[in-house]
Amino acid sequence: MRDEYLDPAESVDDAAEGGLRPRTLDEFVGQSELKEHLKIVLEAARGRSQVVDHLLFAGPPGLGKTTLAGIIATECEVELHVTSGPALERAGDLAAILTKLGEGDVLFIDEIHRLSRSVEEILYPAMEDFQIDIVVGKGPAASSIRLTMPPFTLVGATTRTGMITGPLRDRFGYVARLDYYNADELETIVTRAAGILDVGIEADGAREIARRSRGTPRIANRLLRRVRDFAEVRADGVVTSEVAREGLSVFGVDALGLDKVDRALLSALCAQFGGRPVGLSTLAITLGEQPETVEDVHEPFLIQQGLIARTPRGRVAMPSAYAHLGMAVPNDGDPALFD
Repeated sequence: MRDEYLDPAESVDDAAEGGLRPRTLDEFVGQSELKEHLKIVLEAARGRSQVVDHLLFAGPPGLGKTTLAGIIATECEVELHVTSGPALERAGDLAAILTKLGEGDVLFIDEIHRLSRSVEEILYPAMEDFQIDIVVGKGPAASSIRLTMPPFTLVGATTRTGMITGPLRDRFGYVARLDYYNADELETIVTRAAGILDVGIEADGAREIARRSRGTPRIANRLLRRVRDFAEVRADGVVTSEVAREGLSVFGVDALGLDKVDRALLSALCAQFGGRPVGLSTLAITLGEQPETVEDVHEPFLIQQGLIARTPRGRVAMPSAYAHLGMAVPNDGDPALFD
């Protein structure tokens, strides 16, 4: 199972951090309201000797959607089957997975909003009636076979709730959104991960890493690994607040948790375009990134921190962005941009 604290592009880190995943709801840090709801849902299902309702988790990457699916399977003592929306290109791909499910098993579909329409149509009767219709043959000789499968729990994860069709969303018994973590929760996560990785760390060092982790456990664990490397090579191996600051500075993470691309984005808005509104495509070309990457990866945190804003005329830098870059705010700002 892929670790929710890891970036999908980091396959090496993914393998190295398998032991960092929480196994139970009690081990899972943060998302207290969601955890309470899940405990009620799971306990009620066990009391009725029924499978858990289908669940949909929404929210930014790295907050714990994948691990929650694994926790649900562990709590229910069933198997977890993992796939993703882009991997299910044809209806037969989904049918092959569904027919392998056992009684009460958990099927986790990551990026479920990217399912094709043909695959989604197969999923409807599977979710409601635990049956699927398979077409055998082609042309006039084609026939439909209905297969019945054991009851199962579908857990979907999405970073774009708005892209999920209404009929699919309505078939989930519980829909939850994961929120960003606060600094105290991230400090607990960093301390726990340091213990598992056998990293010597002081409370101030864990707090410094947590403060720059953008509210995301995945980033917190990634920064911990990099600071660990720095501490082993350039210090005595113990992560103190000073070592954490120096290490994160070496790896290009500033006091707000911004990386090189984030700062380049702010610099483009503040300096290159002189504070004028900039379209997404233009901004992406300036940074050498895909528009989807800018919109989904970099912009949400910058907007949340009040550094940039989306306006009807494009992206603009806020006064706090100029302050962060040590620049003066232009005097010719147009208040109408924010109407």
